Amino acid sequence: MLIQNQVISELAQEEFEVYVIRDEEKLLRILGKYPDSIVFASISEGMKESAWEEYITSLTAKPETAGVQIGIIASSMIEDSVKQKYEKQNFPCGYITVKSDAAANIKLLTEELNRAGAKGRRKYIRMEMGNELNATINLSINGNYVNGIIKDISVVGFSCSFSTDPDLIKNSLYSDMQLRLQSQLLKAEGIAFGSRMVGTDKVYVILFTQRVDPNVRSKIRSFIQNHLQSRMDEEFSK
Repeated sequence: MLIQNQVISELAQEEFEVYVIRDEEKLLRILGKYPDSIVFASISEGMKESAWEEYITSLTAKPETAGVQIGIIASSMIEDSVKQKYEKQNFPCGYITVKSDAAANIKLLTEELNRAGAKGRRKYIRMEMGNELNATINLSINGNYVNGIIKDISVVGFSCSFSTDPDLIKNSLYSDMQLRLQSQLLKAEGIAFGSRMVGTDKVYVILFTQRVDPNVRSKIRSFIQNHLQSRMDEEFSK
């Protein structure tokens, strides 16, 4: 793959919500649900170039996908006439020639995504856990360990609930937290930010401190990206 193996994980580390889509026909249906999406069409792969041209035209022509911002990704081996044709169309997210240098590809894509306002107002990707993921928190309170269920998570912090309310005090520091994200066990430090009632559950918000290992944050980003991709794959399989 021109892009997938090089830069997807790195873009996720930059807090971009990115997906790899391999079914162009189903993508048309999905984009109707996400009309503010950005799509980079990798025209050197999959379909023939003429089919890509027709497909991209259909994206812009349909009312339900007319708001999708499009960018083109192509191999440096593509014919000059094809490159010029796409460059002349001035797609909102540009025309990117894939280089052998992965860092250069990441830089080009990041520039285009930032120019397109891909992150909107948010700075960090937050993922709701749902019922399919085993995600728990273990923390020490007065020498006793309590276990909770993580409701959502980002690299900034997470929300959680407990079967028995531990009565976490706002601004209290928990320096020996253990987060289990399925098979991963991560150690972190956090501060209780506040709480809210969700139905009959008291949900606490805990923010990570600046002392959390950058490698832990990287693993959280990878966990989020992998599972968002899995959820998108499941949506495409319906």
